[in-house]
Amino acid sequence: MEAKLKNDLKKTACKIRMGVIEGTYNAKSGHPGGSLSIADTLAYLYFNKMNIDPANPDMPDRDRFVLSKGHTAPALYSALAQRGFFSAEELKSLRHIGALLQGHPCIHTPGVDMSSGSLGQGISTACGMALAGKIDGKSYKVYTILGDGEIEEGQVWEAAMFAAHYKLDNLVAVVDNNGLQIDGKITEVCSPEPITDKFAAFGWHVITMNAHDLDDIDRAFTEASTVTGKPVAIIQKSTKGKGVSFMEDQVSWHGTAPNKEQYETAMAELCAQLKELED
Repeated sequence: MEAKLKNDLKKTACKIRMGVIEGTYNAKSGHPGGSLSIADTLAYLYFNKMNIDPANPDMPDRDRFVLSKGHTAPALYSALAQRGFFSAEELKSLRHIGALLQGHPCIHTPGVDMSSGSLGQGISTACGMALAGKIDGKSYKVYTILGDGEIEEGQVWEAAMFAAHYKLDNLVAVVDNNGLQIDGKITEVCSPEPITDKFAAFGWHVITMNAHDLDDIDRAFTEASTVTGKPVAIIQKSTKGKGVSFMEDQVSWHGTAPNKEQYETAMAELCAQLKELED
């Protein structure tokens, strides 16, 4: 990846993380851990990969995105705000009654293609969008991000079977493999491992990537774009809470909002990271 683009995407990912902290702090609730772990992937998709237009969020030929692990909406909202779908000031009203940005993605929000939150249902909807694109002869791609704890849901594997059966090569599913879910380590709660082998067995083209290395992210999505005849699963190895030192790889930050002191510490860390990238 060209050096300037990579640095720009790193800065964007940092700003997305800042938005996650801003939103969850002001909401006094939410899910920062898994939001922070997908920030780099969202930066790459929304600022380098997807065919979208903030001035025309419903354009028929746009690429679609479904956040199947809908509880990490703070990351999606932050990415959409950075991309210009709405003001970043909206992040401060996250989860407030009557606010634009609710706890899970809602389709009335500019840039959100599907309401999600019930685990397993997002990828099912993404399959339907991809099949509709095939039927209509459209060239758009459908992207979806799932949690590794989420794929313990049986509905995910029904969707996986469906996507392979209908040869949905316009569908790319990213599994955020940060190893932690609300009750602890995925390997101890109800292990979905080996994740790569399972998707391959269901007939998917499987790619692995480092979720915090933009060169590797670019390699993975570039490979995904060449696949024909089958859906693509990208298993991204990530760190829950990435970017905020005291949140990294800590299951306690799955669904806990920072208090004032933690907010200030987290924002100071992220501001320092952004300054380093800008210098």
